Amino acid sequence: MRDDIIVLTESTYYVLLSLTTPKHGYAMMQQIEQLTDGRVRMGPGTMYGVLKNLLEKGWIEIVEEAGRQKIYGLTTSGYEVCLAERTRLSQVLQHADDLLKGVTDEKIQILPK
Repeated sequence: MRDDIIVLTESTYYVLLSLTTPKHGYAMMQQIEQLTDGRVRMGPGTMYGVLKNLLEKGWIEIVEEAGRQKIYGLTTSGYEVCLAERTRLSQVLQHADDLLKGVTDEKIQILPK
């Protein structure tokens, strides 16, 4: 893999996507679950682990604090990483489309066990 390509976990990518508008952790968890039709459900431990990592990388920042609640926002570098991942995922899908186009069960070469 090239050194300049960052591959994000699905949870990290969805957290970055959810921060196109600033919000707190619970709102992110709700939006991610809604966006993915329930396929991706992040618990508080996972969410706050991802947030801690993103804060350390400088991809997000705390934009407001009200008591224990923190509102997070996307930084310029976080936005750029999110766009780069979108491009990478688009390429992955294009490769799949190219290779699977017109393939049927009869055309797949299955190797014996």
